[in-house]
Amino acid sequence: MTHSPATQQYREKQAGDLRPGDFVFPPGDGPAQEIVSIDVENDDYGVAALLLVTIDDGGTLRIAVGSSVPVGDGAPAGVGADGIVDDADAAAGPAVVVPPRPETPPTYTGPSAEELALIPEPDGTPEAVVRSAAANHKGKNSVQVLAERLAKGINTKSGSCLRDLSNLAFDLCIVLRDPDNALAVADLLNVLPFDGNLDRWASIERALALSSFICREAGQSERAAVYEKLLRAPEFQEEDPFKARVNARVRQRSLNEPNLYDKEIFRAIDNGNHEAERDWRFLRLEALLFLRAHGGSKTISEDELARRIDSELESVRA
Repeated sequence: MTHSPATQQYREKQAGDLRPGDFVFPPGDGPAQEIVSIDVENDDYGVAALLLVTIDDGGTLRIAVGSSVPVGDGAPAGVGADGIVDDADAAAGPAVVVPPRPETPPTYTGPSAEELALIPEPDGTPEAVVRSAAANHKGKNSVQVLAERLAKGINTKSGSCLRDLSNLAFDLCIVLRDPDNALAVADLLNVLPFDGNLDRWASIERALALSSFICREAGQSERAAVYEKLLRAPEFQEEDPFKARVNARVRQRSLNEPNLYDKEIFRAIDNGNHEAERDWRFLRLEALLFLRAHGGSKTISEDELARRIDSELESVRA
C-alpha cells in the first residue's frame, strides 16, 4: 500500500485493534475512510480468520486477522489546535480521528468463597448421590440405566461419565419434574473447573445452565448467580488481548443468532416424526437455558426467553 507522507499521515495498527470510528486507508492512494462496522469470519475449525470491515463509502475491506494496516493518526490535516483551518496546509489530507485502544477484557476471578459456599457439599459419595436420586424413580428405565452405570464408579476425568451425569440431571428435572434431585446430581459437575477441554466442559456447561434455571425458578437468585459466573469461566481464559476481543465478538454473535433448531423441528413435524421432534425440542430447550444463564441475548428479550422456555418445557413433557 502506498500513501505519500507529504499528503497523508498514517501509522500501522493491528487488525484486531480496529474499531468502528477508526479511519483506515484502503488499498491505493485514496483518502482514509471511516470504519462503520466490523464482522469476523471464522475458518472451518471455528478460529477467527478474516475481518470484514465496512467503510463509510459503502465498500468492504477483507483483512486477515494477523495483518497490520495503515490508519490515520493525529488531528485533521489543515486544522490547527485552535480549530482554525490553515489554508497553507488544507491539502494535507482528510480529517482523521483515532479512538484510544480498547481496554483489555477484565481478568476472571470467579465466585468468591462466600458465594461458592451457597453450593452445598454432596450428601455422601457421588455414587451415593446418584443412587439416592434414582431411588425416587423406580420403574423409569432411562434414569435407572444411567444410575446403574454411574453407581459403578464416577470418574470426573471421563467425558462419557460427565455426559451421563448431565443427562441424568436433565432427565430428573425436565422429564420427571424432580428439581431437587436434579440439582444434587448437577452439583457433582458444577464444582469442576474449566480445564481447557471443551468436550468435557460441554457437560459441565449444561449442568450449570440447568442449575441456574432450577434456582431461578425456586427464587434462589444468589445461588443461581454463582452458577452463572461459573458458566462464563472459559470466556476469560484467553490471555492474548486481540484473541480475547475477537472471541468476545464471535461469542456475542452466537448469543444474538443462536441455533434453535427451527429447520430440524419443522422437518420432523412435516414428516410426522414425533420422537425426532421431541429430541430436537429438547436441544432447543438446552440452548434457551444456556441463553438465560448467560444473561440473555440482544435479539431475544428476557420475557420472550422465559415464554419460549415455558413453551418448550410443555412440549418435551407432553
